[in-house]
Amino acid sequence: MSKPILIVGGGPAGLAAAHSLATVGRQSILVEKEDRLGGAPILSGYAKLVPSGEWAKDAIGGMVKRVADDSNVTVLTGTTVVGFEGAPGDFQARFSNGDNVDVEAAVLCSGFTHFDSVNKPEWGFGTFQDVVTTTQVEQMISSGKGVRCPSDGRKPQRVAILLCVGSRDRQIGREWCSKICCTVSSNLAMEIREELPDCHVYIYYMDIRTFGLYETKYYWRSQEEFKVKYIKARIAEVTSDGQKLIVKGEDTLVKRPITIPFDMVVHAIGMDPNVDNPSIAKIFGIDLEQHGYIGAANRYGAMGQTSRAGVYVAGAATGPETIDDSIAQGHAAAMAVLSGMQGTFGKTA
Repeated sequence: MSKPILIVGGGPAGLAAAHSLATVGRQSILVEKEDRLGGAPILSGYAKLVPSGEWAKDAIGGMVKRVADDSNVTVLTGTTVVGFEGAPGDFQARFSNGDNVDVEAAVLCSGFTHFDSVNKPEWGFGTFQDVVTTTQVEQMISSGKGVRCPSDGRKPQRVAILLCVGSRDRQIGREWCSKICCTVSSNLAMEIREELPDCHVYIYYMDIRTFGLYETKYYWRSQEEFKVKYIKARIAEVTSDGQKLIVKGEDTLVKRPITIPFDMVVHAIGMDPNVDNPSIAKIFGIDLEQHGYIGAANRYGAMGQTSRAGVYVAGAATGPETIDDSIAQGHAAAMAVLSGMQGTFGKTA
């Protein structure tokens, strides 16, 4: 009998990898440190996903159910990997629940960590209740309670969304673009305007990166149909006059200072490397890239290879990634594992 494949992380990439393996009759062990599957879309209460427009609880929830109901997948929640030794085709994995299991390969789908806005204190998070994050706005929408000012529950009349909070910022050690924040922010702006048509929504940006086909569907649509206002600016600080939040900065197109009052300010938070990556790298004997994400080897060979043979990686564990691309990479990594077992590992899938 073939040994199972270990999958670390129960988010979109991990769920996709487990499903792909199951469709060809291969056993996998899906290990998730949290008490339930779904990753950030479920654990953080995302609302409508980009670009499908489906609710996260339905789209990712369906993936969870499909995997949880599959007899080829053994799910271990509230569990971590504490040891991993051996060689491709013959690894020994030790789990925090005390189990020891022989596996043929591993696919790391350990995802990312949301940037903590307390690391950008000059923009008001942690000081003013009505300075929130995009994740918190997602939770407001997905809860069905609607977008409200946390301080007193009122409907905001004016909302500012500040892009690149925890991205493209060398001063706080985040040089990378988090890839999806511009599109998510445009989507949230439209959702706010849809719920609160009298609310004015402003997006402050350095550059807009609604890449690929997202430009039309989100950037232009949000302006032309939903009347979202975009301001190219450099933000100095977010303060308060006792009643309103005050966003101060410079309009970099016309080179003049701007000061505008708002009821709510939203930080479009970026994607940080998983805080567990140093320990994951040590346990699995793999390299991290310079920013702390899991290093991927040459993608023109087998998709998802790491610096250690038999250990693969997929999704946002390798860097900022969309949900759809994370799912695709999860499927691809599973196929790469099967290919590796037929070739390098000397096994038959």
